Amino acid sequence: MIDLTVSPDNLKRTVELARERKIIIPTLKQMKDPSLIPEKIVSQLKDVGVWDIDPVNLFRISWYNEPTETGGGFGDVNCMELPEELTGVKARIVALVGKYFPTGAHKVGAAFGCLVPRLVTGQFDPTTQKAVWPSTGNYCRGGAWDSALLGCESIGILPEEMSRERFEWLKSVAGQIIKTPGSESNVKEIFDKCWELRNSGEDLMIFNQFDEMGNYLWHHEVTGSAMESVINKIKKDGNRVRGLISATGSGGTIASGDYLKKQFPECKIVACEALQCPTLLNNGFGAHRIEGIGDKHIPWIHNAKNTDFVIAMDDNVPVNLIRLFNEPAGKALLREKGVSDDMINKLDLMGISGASNLASAIKFAKYNELTENDIVVTVLTDSMDLYQSRLEELTEECGPFTAADAQVVYARDIMGLGIDNMEELTYYGKKRIHNLKYYTWVEQQGKTHEEIQEQWYNDAYWTSTVEKADEIDALIDDFNKQTGLIKEL
Repeated sequence: MIDLTVSPDNLKRTVELARERKIIIPTLKQMKDPSLIPEKIVSQLKDVGVWDIDPVNLFRISWYNEPTETGGGFGDVNCMELPEELTGVKARIVALVGKYFPTGAHKVGAAFGCLVPRLVTGQFDPTTQKAVWPSTGNYCRGGAWDSALLGCESIGILPEEMSRERFEWLKSVAGQIIKTPGSESNVKEIFDKCWELRNSGEDLMIFNQFDEMGNYLWHHEVTGSAMESVINKIKKDGNRVRGLISATGSGGTIASGDYLKKQFPECKIVACEALQCPTLLNNGFGAHRIEGIGDKHIPWIHNAKNTDFVIAMDDNVPVNLIRLFNEPAGKALLREKGVSDDMINKLDLMGISGASNLASAIKFAKYNELTENDIVVTVLTDSMDLYQSRLEELTEECGPFTAADAQVVYARDIMGLGIDNMEELTYYGKKRIHNLKYYTWVEQQGKTHEEIQEQWYNDAYWTSTVEKADEIDALIDDFNKQTGLIKEL
C-alpha cells in the first residue's frame, strides 16, 4: 500500500534541494486537467524541449502535451483512431499516443507515480540516497530522467538485450546502468539484482514499478481520465465502450481499465502478453521480442480479479507490423488499400508493444463481433524512435521488405488475425492468474499471505489506493508552499 508517513528531517532537506533546483511538483489533478497549471509555468515551457532535463518539464508528464518536440503547450489528449482499412474490423479502435511525454514514453508518468509519494513525505532523501529503477526499458529511462531533475544519483536496471536506443540515451542521464542477463521476459533476474543492491549496504531506495502502488494510482487517475476524455470527444449516439486493451507489463497501464469500468460498466479489461511467454494464458514461460511488457510473473499491482480477457500475441505479428507500417513497400500497400496519407504518416507513433496492442484489439473485436457502434481503447507506450535499430536488424536478418512481403503481412497479420490464443476469463480463471502472484511475491519478494488474500477478497484494497490521490495532492501542495517557488512565479 502507499505509505504517506512523513519523515520531517529528510523532508526538510528535500524541500531545500527543490528550492535550489527550482523544482515545482505538479499535482495529479493538474496532470488530469492541464488548465489547472499556472499560466506562468505554461509560458516557461515555450522555450523548453520535451526531453530537456528542466524542472518545468515535470508539468509535461501529461497525455495533453502539444505534439511538438520544443515549445509546446497543452491541447487535447494525443491519440489516433485506426480506420477499418487498416484494422479489418468495424469497431472504433482508438489509441493514446505516448511519444510526446518526456523520454518519448508514458512510463515517465509511472516513475513519477512511484517517486513523488516518497519524495513529498521525506521517505526518500535525494540529497543522500541513490534511486534505483528496475525495468524492462522505458520505466528506468523515466526514473533516471526524474532523478536527473532532482540532481540525485540513479541506477537503471534493464535486460542486456533491450533495444540499442534505450541504452544510448540512458548513458547520458543515469549515474549507473546495470545490464541483467536475458531479454524482455527475464524479470526475475532484475529482481535478483535488486536484492543484491539492498544487501550491499549502499544508501539507496528501490522504486520497483511491479509492486509500487503509486504506479497503479498514476495510471488509474491520469491515464484513465485521459481515456475518458478521448471517449467523450469521439463518442456518438449509440456508441458503447467495449474494451480496454493493454499489455500487462508492470500492471500499471492496465489500471486505467479499473477507472474506465467505473465510468462505462460494459467495458471489459483485456490483458495482453506474448504467445512465446504465455504466463496468463496457461502459466507458461519463454523469451520473446515484444519489448517493454515484462513476463513470467504476475505484477503485484495487477488487479487480476477485474481482468476479463487474456490474449497471447505471437511476437512475429508486431515485429512484422512495424515493418509494414514503416518500410516504403508497406506504406505503398497501405495506400493502395485506402489508408490515408495522414494516417500512414502517423504509424511511426506506434512502437512494438503498441503494434501488439493494436493486433490484440483487432482479435478482441473479432471475438466479440463488434460493430461500428463499439469503441475499443488501447495505448501506444512509445514510438518507432526507440526501434530504428530493430528495423535495421530485421533488414540484415530477413532482407529488404518487399511489396510481396507487405502483401503477406497485411493479409496474414492484420486481415487474417483470428480468435485463437485468447480466453474470456471466468471467476476461477481470474483467480488462477491472481494465485500465480504467490510464487513471485510471497515466496521470493517478501509479501505476506495475508496481503495477497486481501487483494482478492477485499475490493477496498484497490479503492483505498485510489482514495490516496487527494491526500498525495495535498502533500504536493504543501511541499510546493514550503519551497516558496509558487509565490515567486
